[in-house]
This record gives sequence, structure tokens and C-alpha cells, in this order.
Amino acid sequence: MGSIRQCLPMTWWMWGACMAVLLASSAVTAQSPSRPNIVLILVDDMGFSDVGCYGAEIRTPNIDRLAARGVRFTQFYNYGRCCPTRAALMTGLHPHQVGIGHMTEPPERPLGISGPYQGHLNDQCTTLAEVLRGAGYRTLMTGKWHLGYHRREDWPLQRGFERYFGCISGACNYFRPTGERGLTMGNEPVEPADDFYATDAFTDYAIQFIDESLVEDGNRPFFLYLAYNAPHWPLNAKWEEFLRYRGQYRDGWEALMRRRLAKQLELGLWEEPPTPAPHEGPRWESLSEQQRDDLDAIMAAYAACIDSIDQNVGRLVGYLEQRGQLDNTLIFFLSDNGACQEGGTLGNGSQAMVRNPPPGTAGVRLGRAWANACNTPFRLYKHFLHEGGACTPCIAHWPAGIDKRLQGGFLRHVAWLPDFMPTVIELAGAEYPADLPPPVGRSLLPLLHGQDQPIHTEPLFWEHEGNAAVRHGPWKLVRRYQKPWELYRIDRDRTELLDLAQEHPEQRDRMKHQWEAWADATGVQYPQRFNMYEYLRSTEK
Repeated sequence: MGSIRQCLPMTWWMWGACMAVLLASSAVTAQSPSRPNIVLILVDDMGFSDVGCYGAEIRTPNIDRLAARGVRFTQFYNYGRCCPTRAALMTGLHPHQVGIGHMTEPPERPLGISGPYQGHLNDQCTTLAEVLRGAGYRTLMTGKWHLGYHRREDWPLQRGFERYFGCISGACNYFRPTGERGLTMGNEPVEPADDFYATDAFTDYAIQFIDESLVEDGNRPFFLYLAYNAPHWPLNAKWEEFLRYRGQYRDGWEALMRRRLAKQLELGLWEEPPTPAPHEGPRWESLSEQQRDDLDAIMAAYAACIDSIDQNVGRLVGYLEQRGQLDNTLIFFLSDNGACQEGGTLGNGSQAMVRNPPPGTAGVRLGRAWANACNTPFRLYKHFLHEGGACTPCIAHWPAGIDKRLQGGFLRHVAWLPDFMPTVIELAGAEYPADLPPPVGRSLLPLLHGQDQPIHTEPLFWEHEGNAAVRHGPWKLVRRYQKPWELYRIDRDRTELLDLAQEHPEQRDRMKHQWEAWADATGVQYPQRFNMYEYLRSTEK
């Protein structure tokens, strides 16, 4: 794949003669199918404000161009963590319904139980790929799977994808993924090339798979699920891209949050200026010079990983444009949860660690203080169901299908991950198995076609690690594990600062009982949470 990567430039408006060489290798004449191609680009652990069109200083011109020609969601919800999000996205159901109520089994050891917390997809669900393949779509995937490791029946090829290249587990080294956190082509392990870099390689194979599909039958639409592992830890940035950002974060997280909020207001992201949530970390000025230097390096590595994602989005979109496929391809770009606080308050890393990354998944980690800033203006981060953990940037781009009046603007109605299943069913004219639990989402197409009415009037429910939430109209009930329920008028208080639980006890109790009824019906374990890692430790005694 190295020769393809060398040929492909970084942005889709700079293709030139290089693409002509690639196109000359195929005699296919591109034709837009009557049903659109569908591309889901999912990034890993990226915060709400981490791309330019949501407020970032990070260079993301390709993603920003998707937003300028498409539409941005302002209230799109995930499930707070990597694999529960993937479970809901792939199946249209709650994670507990499909066996991933907490996390997937670690590669090192199977969990050995069944039920809502078994740690891999169960057989009482179907996937987007299975539904679309049944409707005649080519089904292609590259990147991070993270929906089950030990049982091969859970792997992409066995769950509807015709082609797959990536990492089955939940994390890998960007430069040298090996062993249980290594690479898989189809169902077989493969070794990385000497010049391997995960973000580039996942795009290389995505383009290759699409190209092969178009050669074989250019009139058959395709579904591509491109699941980047970036910017999940370890933050293995390319050195030259790291240097691009080194020194830009020396004034700290408070200054970064102010700049990002100002840019969000300039972009029109908020109808009313929000009061930013307070930062959960030490004052920047209280840190030593060495700490500040290391923290600048950590954030520079993180920004470089996102920059690399953007370059690769540009490569993919440029390829689709050159093949005449872009106008009738619905592209979604989103993150699986908020920025990741794993790594302690100050994270882990230094310039030396970026220059010489350790093997495996040890290495640079963002940490709580930077993660909080990356989710500007929201509270908290990955794991939690406050807005900083559960609200994701989401962009839809589809020139032939999105209402032109929405172009470059915002969709402000609530939407969430389970909506993808009914959306693709409607797009493809597909059938959902009658003997499975029905999807819990609603089609996004009315919103994309210009409807200015909510698609969700019913309550929406979440639970992860005892963290829980209900969203119903303007109200949100949310809880951190073992702490009291908090109640917010989210339409007026998006950053969850004014807890109304005591002022409106009837509303609080009504939503609490709704959540408990949902939890009982869904198999949620409460009031004590289930934690897979704690369970495994208990069985080792």
C-alpha cells in the first residue's frame, strides 16, 4: 500500500495528475447509484471542540469543508465510552441489549459469562453491515472493531462485512501494532509494513476496498465504516506533525478554553452564549516549568493525531470526488465519546516519549485537565454522561440529499447513535429482522431533508459504569456513579451548571422512575454497577 499512499495527497482539491494515474488503472465509468453510498467515519476519544468547525485551533481544513458543504449537529449523543458507543452505532440498540453493557472482554482473557455484560456481541442483534448487505450494498470496514475479541463469530466478516482490515481489540500502537493488539486482514493476523502508520493505513485500505468494489460493479452502492483509532492513547504522533503544534499550548488549558469558546461564538455554534463549565484541574500558573513543557508536548501530540485524521479524510473525500461518487455519498463524521481523561490529572508523556514511543499501548496520554479543555464548554469527559462525555461533534455531508438551506449550518435537534440503523434502513430500502428487538432510534433523514421538528419526543436513556442519564425534551436527569441525581433545563443550561433537582422534585422523580423502568427492562445492573475489570480481578483471588 505504500505506493498508493505516496500517490495520494492530503486534500481533495489538490489531486492533479497523480489521481489520473490511479484512475487509468480502472476501466470503470463511475455512475451514481439511485441509492446513496454511505460512509461512517468514527474517530476515537476526540473532544467536542477538537476540530476547527467546532472551535479548535487544530488544522482540520478537510473536515471543516465537509461541515461547510454539509451540516453540523449540536446535540448528537454517544454512549460515553468506546465499545458501548460502537455497539449502539452498529446495532441500533442499547449496549446492554447486545451484550456490551460495560466493556468488551480484554484480549488477554475471556470474561466467561453471558448476558448484558458478557463483553461481546450477542446473537440477538443484527448490524448495519448485515442489514445493508442484505439490501445489496457492498460492506467494507477498516480500523478499530472493539465489539468482541475471543469469539470469531463476533468479528467483522462474521457480522456482515465483506472486506475488513484493522485492529479487533480496543487499542493499538499506531506505528507497530503487534500481538493481541495487532492487525487483522479479513480473519487472519497480518504484520505491519515497515512504514506503517495506522491512520494512513486504514485510509489506504478503505480506498482500495472501494476501488475494488467499483471495478467489480460500479452500479452497486457501498457502505464503508472507517473507524480510526486516533486520537485514542497511546498518542503516537508523527514527529513532523508533532513539531507543527509544539509550543502552541504553553499558555495552558484556561487560555485554550477561552479561545475555543470565542471561536464557537464566532462560528454561530451557540444560539445563546453558554457559561463554560469550570475546569477540573490545577491552575496552569501553579505548575512547574518542566510540567508545563511536558503538558505542551502532550497536547501537541494529541493535536498532531487529529491533524493526521484530517489529512486522511481529505484523501478519502478526494478519491470519492475523482471517482464521481461524492455527490451521492452520505458521509457522517463523528467521535465515539468526549476527550479521554485516562492518564490522571496531568496525563503522561513528554517530547522524548513522542520522539521515541514505547512499544505497545504504553505512551503519551492526554489526562483529565486537557480532556476537560478539549470538551469546551461542557462538563466532564469520557466515561461520564454529562455533556462533555456524551455529546459528540457530528457532521453530515451529502450534496445530493441534504437540504441546500442547511448547507454550512447547524441541526439543533436531539439525535443519537441508535438513529443510524433506521436511517440506513430507509436509505437502502432494507429490511430489519422481525424476530429481533426493534431499533431504539429514529431516522435522521427528516432532519437532513430540512424538517424543523424534533425526531425524538420520547425519553432517551443511558447507563455506563453506574453513570446514568435521561434526556426528555428540554430536561436532562444525569448522575455520576453513587452520587445524587442532578436535573437540568438543558435548553437553557447546556453546560449543566444549575442543578434543579431540589427545586423541581416531581420532575426529578418522574424521570428517575422512567430511568429505573428502562433499566429493569434492559438488564442494567443497579444500584451497584457491573465493572468487567473488577469482576476479572475478583476471579483471580
